[in-house]
Amino acid sequence: MSESLLEMRGITKRFPGVTANDGVSFDLKPGEIHALVGENGAGKTTLMKILYGLHRPDAGSILVRGAPVTIRGPREAIRLGIGMVHQHFMLFSPFTVLENVTLGEESHTAGVLRPSIPRRRIEKLVKENSLAVDCDSRVEDLSVGVQQRVEILKILYRGAAILVFDEPTAVLTPQEAGELFKTFREMKRQGNGVVFISHKLDEVLEIADRITVIRHGRVVRTIARAEATKQTIAELMVGKPVLLDVKRDALEPGGVVLEVRNLVIRSPRGYAAVDDLSLSVRSGEIYGIAGVEGNGQTELVKAIAEGAEVQSGDILLQGVDIRRMSVRERRERGIAHIPEDRQKEGLLLPFSVAWNIALGSHQRPPFASRLQLINTKAVREHARSVIAQYDIRTPSEETPANALSGGNQQKTVVAREIGTGAILLVAAQPTRGVDIGATEFIHTQLLAARSKGRAVLLISADLDELLALSDRIGVIFKGKIINEFTHDKAVREEVGLYMTGEKSHGAA
Repeated sequence: MSESLLEMRGITKRFPGVTANDGVSFDLKPGEIHALVGENGAGKTTLMKILYGLHRPDAGSILVRGAPVTIRGPREAIRLGIGMVHQHFMLFSPFTVLENVTLGEESHTAGVLRPSIPRRRIEKLVKENSLAVDCDSRVEDLSVGVQQRVEILKILYRGAAILVFDEPTAVLTPQEAGELFKTFREMKRQGNGVVFISHKLDEVLEIADRITVIRHGRVVRTIARAEATKQTIAELMVGKPVLLDVKRDALEPGGVVLEVRNLVIRSPRGYAAVDDLSLSVRSGEIYGIAGVEGNGQTELVKAIAEGAEVQSGDILLQGVDIRRMSVRERRERGIAHIPEDRQKEGLLLPFSVAWNIALGSHQRPPFASRLQLINTKAVREHARSVIAQYDIRTPSEETPANALSGGNQQKTVVAREIGTGAILLVAAQPTRGVDIGATEFIHTQLLAARSKGRAVLLISADLDELLALSDRIGVIFKGKIINEFTHDKAVREEVGLYMTGEKSHGAA
């Protein structure tokens, strides 16, 4: 443990108008799992992109096994034994596991491919690293968790001893996260080093040997696991005390606001993305939908909030069928929508913060007269009030939305949608890619909406978020709600088994 596998010394990286890394030093020892944590925009990903050759530093040096190196691109990083598993996998879905792992590294003799050679090597890596993968399976048929194992195999196959994981558990079930950590421990036992970037502090404390906290591009502190607590890390990340567990008052829900009955939605390829799905959400209730991504959540949200076509079934808002209503009509009847992709669906990025806050209500007073003339003064004044209320960090209300951090972009969307006073709030992945401070704030706002008697349909890939906020949780699998849990009966591990289909329908 004396010699470092990796040392990054005094790394500085500037972009126009911002210093992403300011004299950052970071090291990784053989047989170590070193967590890298910080708020969005703190500089974590930039630092790792420098390590992987995707950015060049303006200052500083990198040493691999004590030798200075210059990393000009990913190919050179791989040659030095550095591998990175990104949040979004880079696999060819129609190819098999073996084909994906060996792509660009195929074994051949006189131009003839020899798949038996890499197969033996891959099977050895599978066994050594506790990676349950079938070489002949097509990637398109694999779950998200197994696809991630294929990404790990790709970098191990190329000889990586320094492995970087960027938010690897973001879309995994508890069981899949447990399997991943088992693989981490095997890598550690073999003397490899793992850099683990995560916002999930419970997981950081479970798996990491050391934790480095970055804030505003600088290292605040590197702390041994034995000295770390969840509260300490959160405070180092944000620079102030953080309320980690939001208070959820017991409430008696009211009448049904949203009712979905026997809904069927077919995908463009003809299969049932949503298959005879039924659920209801009452006023003063948060109904959470848990499931591995790709099981019909997106199609369900689009049908409720965006008027996407459905083949059969009913969508009732306070007893009124809304299936044939336009998006504007749905909003006027009381539906607000926090979309899962804030940049593509939630914001007009070149527009100012003020105009983004007014969107959807801009055609009504106080923003528009009966002649549909826009009152720009009212738009700006309203925006300034909302910016203060929701703590949106922006130089002014006239700042374009694309100049904000991801967390502040999300706050802008949340502020606009909750501010409509809608009776139904459809919140899809409301804290995805958002740091701990913004997450705390958004959770507080969702619970405040519930306290005011609104109905909240919460779709999230973060099971801990669902368990903390939801009054009821419906588990979606292959387009069906296969089980429901009340807040007091929802156990993390059991819900995870239903999410993967290991358990089928039952009462809870």
